[in-house]
Amino acid sequence: MKVISNPLIKKREPFFNLNCAVNKACMVLIPSLIICAFFHQATAQTSPGKVEVPEWALPGSATHKQVPPPLGFHRAPRTDFKPIGIFEGQSDVGGTLVPGSSSYDTSTGQYSITSAGYNVWYTRDEFRYLWKKMSGDVSLAADINFPDTAGYGDRKAILVIRQSLDDDSKEAMVALHGGGLVHLAWRPEKEATMTEMRVDTHVGVHDGKNPEDSVMAHARRLGIEKHGDSFSIYISMEGEPMHLAGPPIQLPLDGPFYVGIGFCSHQPIKTDLAQLSNLVLVNTAGRVR
Repeated sequence: MKVISNPLIKKREPFFNLNCAVNKACMVLIPSLIICAFFHQATAQTSPGKVEVPEWALPGSATHKQVPPPLGFHRAPRTDFKPIGIFEGQSDVGGTLVPGSSSYDTSTGQYSITSAGYNVWYTRDEFRYLWKKMSGDVSLAADINFPDTAGYGDRKAILVIRQSLDDDSKEAMVALHGGGLVHLAWRPEKEATMTEMRVDTHVGVHDGKNPEDSVMAHARRLGIEKHGDSFSIYISMEGEPMHLAGPPIQLPLDGPFYVGIGFCSHQPIKTDLAQLSNLVLVNTAGRVR
């Protein structure tokens, strides 16, 4: 029996096949698109918006007093192990709410450190830290400059030797504050409160005049020396040879420890800039200059 083909069916076969392909594609793509849309919406609903700043971390003002963080509060550091200048790496100690950054100018030897951070004080710290692992005795010194003269008065550029990168690490540091305050400060044990020894940099009081007429001058250069368990602060106000600025303090550290420079804006979500230059870093005492 001869089968007679229907030319109309043959003409419709390509369209039929195409229609099947489209239907199959839709069966796969539409559910995928629905899942993606749902996931995107859920992510958008749970993604953090404005950074939340704990009330204790707000900087001091006429209406607010900064207080210590809650006992046991910590954030892990963010660390970049890429070398920068003479340092082996850099970290946002205390996991600052706004990531910091640093750069090094090979032609001038200047380090520029941008950082936020609530403070380097109390029982934990937040700051950008350029560091190198060392053991034994250390001499470290640097010129310090704050380009923005209107920055927060308690911001700190620091030369610091720390046991670890933990925010509550044992440490000894010398610091120049934005308002001119200079001190040697140390945390005697992990999670302990900082202690300080201030250096008097007031000028303008002579022959019994009113002390309120004095102003706090800005040091040009600071240094820290580690000799065994002893830590000392050195200072140069106007470029004169550096001199010892008080008795040493005692703080035993286990080697290797971290040695370097850092900066904290003293504002949890607002960055500022400090510049440190003419660095001296040697693995022996008696070389602060």
